[in-house]
Amino acid sequence: MIVYQDYHYDIFNSTIDFQLEELNSRFSDGKVELFVLSSALELNNNFISFKVDDIYKLAKKFYSEDFNEQEMYYLRSQLEYYQIDVIHHKSFQNMSTISELCRGLAETNKSQHYHLIDMLIHLVLTLPISTATTERVFSAMKHVKTMLRNKIEEEFLANSMMIYIERKLAEDINSDSIIDELYSTKYRMVQLQ
Repeated sequence: MIVYQDYHYDIFNSTIDFQLEELNSRFSDGKVELFVLSSALELNNNFISFKVDDIYKLAKKFYSEDFNEQEMYYLRSQLEYYQIDVIHHKSFQNMSTISELCRGLAETNKSQHYHLIDMLIHLVLTLPISTATTERVFSAMKHVKTMLRNKIEEEFLANSMMIYIERKLAEDINSDSIIDELYSTKYRMVQLQ
């Protein structure tokens, strides 16, 4: 029995170490810090992770181009009022996600009072979309740009990747209509029809 428990313990620790190593190699320190600071907006356990300094640091470090100096000053004061007002407001007690918080701010018109916080929440909500899109494009590039097509031009590569990524939209395109349009717009050395 002891050998069995030791075996499970060793496998468990090895698996956890492997996953931590994989995460550390996949995400840079900046990305990890961005995710940690973004979690300060989480609503879990009645806003237990809400910290004014962390949210301010998130805006200052990662979204500095979206806020000027004056807005950064007002953001801190909005965060302090927000901590008193929104966290204790009954409408926000049963929410669990940042998107619910965003909707709740709009429904209660608190997004007008805390417009800078609302803007920061919108920026944080776009984060998963922007990283997923980038990952998707690099995955598509592996399929489009092969050893045989290594020297294609940028514009052709971009067009090919767009067709590859948006396959469902491309299925609806009728190639005969494209040929007809090209035929009617310009004289060609070789006739398409």
